[in-house]
Amino acid sequence: MEQPKLEWAHEWLKTTKKLYINGEWVESSGNNVVESINPANGERLGDFQCAEKQDVDKAIEAARASLEKGSWKEMSRKDRGKALHKISVLIREHQAELATLEALDNGKLYSEAYNDDVQEAADLFEYYAGWTDKYYGENNPVEGNFLSVTTRDPIGVCGQIVPFNFPIQMAVLKLSPALSMGNTVILKPADKTSFSVIRLFEIIDEAGVLPKGVINLILGKGREVGSYISKHMDIDKLSFTGSTNVGKQLIRDSADSNLKPVTLELGGKSPNIIFSDTADLDAAIERSFYGLFTHKGEKCSAPTRLFAQREIYNEVVEKIAKYAKNYKCGDPFDPASDQGAQVSKEHMESIINYIESGKEQGARIVAGGERDLTGTNAKGYFVQPTIFADVDNKMKIAQEEIFGPVLCIIPFETEEEVIEKANDTIYGLGAGLWTGDTSRAHRVANQLDAGMVFVNRYGCYDFASPFGGVKQSGWGKEYAIHSLQAFTKTRAIWFAY
Repeated sequence: MEQPKLEWAHEWLKTTKKLYINGEWVESSGNNVVESINPANGERLGDFQCAEKQDVDKAIEAARASLEKGSWKEMSRKDRGKALHKISVLIREHQAELATLEALDNGKLYSEAYNDDVQEAADLFEYYAGWTDKYYGENNPVEGNFLSVTTRDPIGVCGQIVPFNFPIQMAVLKLSPALSMGNTVILKPADKTSFSVIRLFEIIDEAGVLPKGVINLILGKGREVGSYISKHMDIDKLSFTGSTNVGKQLIRDSADSNLKPVTLELGGKSPNIIFSDTADLDAAIERSFYGLFTHKGEKCSAPTRLFAQREIYNEVVEKIAKYAKNYKCGDPFDPASDQGAQVSKEHMESIINYIESGKEQGARIVAGGERDLTGTNAKGYFVQPTIFADVDNKMKIAQEEIFGPVLCIIPFETEEEVIEKANDTIYGLGAGLWTGDTSRAHRVANQLDAGMVFVNRYGCYDFASPFGGVKQSGWGKEYAIHSLQAFTKTRAIWFAY
């Protein structure tokens, strides 16, 4: 892993960042500026201009022109793939820069930003570069004297709104399949964490990889700018990752405008079940801990509800609490730190409020439970890794998404009981189970109401496997061929002979 580029980053952050529209860095039409705060010390990090509605309109016009008339439309699939592969190479060349900005802006560890977020962003562009000439239509086996074929075409101008927890990775997860299929994009990063995405657009622009208007970057607050994008009549497709409440509003926006298709990756309250017949209990406990507490718990698919069978319950509580007590909050750039800062003061306070709710409702704190005010951490937004034991599944902390370093441990007796409790949530993103019984593994996995079920290792992710949930965890899937489906439209053509 390369050393962070802190001196470079602080110099880069001195200038107010602009919007990127039609291949140019342009001033906003208004005077509003968003100030970003470094969550590790509470100090101003940098700022960027906030787009107005007319700026969004200009970006959409540029994307529409590039889609319908520009060189992007005429580019061969092979050359499109080469362009995406070039972006992958560029990300790797600038990996330390991007990871430094990500850690400064988001508060996560530099090592997490470098090895997970930025590395995966490069890998995603490489992966979808290979799909440009491999996803195509079918010859339909219709009856009679007809030939029927199906074509797959770009869906159009895509509005993409990404969250604060994995800024560059989530941006690329939406950008790369959309571009692979020949679409054009209006992308809006979270206002709390925009800098790594801004730098990515700079890198792409400086290399001249894409024609003008193919990608456009709109900055600003979600309630104003994001809402306008979702309502816009000339946006053909909307892809959003974020909270369930905002996702519901975007669906209403789509219905009230042009019924644009919407892909939503939303919240979660994922169950993780450890049965007493688990072959390697220590490994299950270790993975259950790190599956939640890496990236300071700001992960939608994190295993936030841990169900431990009664025979092993006390052992699970004791051992996982020990992990939490030894987990060190600190400077994201200090190799000795295990956990960085929560993304903002507001989000930290929300997590603390949930912790207080758990205490008030009778859950037992066995580790953490407070804001971390150790040394220089007092200046930032750090929350101690927190473990609640003796949690009732009906408690607020067991039902609502906390999105932070808080684990709820719930005892259970029988397989039937834990399946019922695991599914007793509005969410359905991930679920996990640990058992040495193969029959039980199949039986339980098929009864957990989640988009992804992990058996004997929580958190298995690969570009070839779909990511996404059911119930109020979202609409549609990402990764693999599923992202390509989301960014294409089909046309059936009939020929009589």
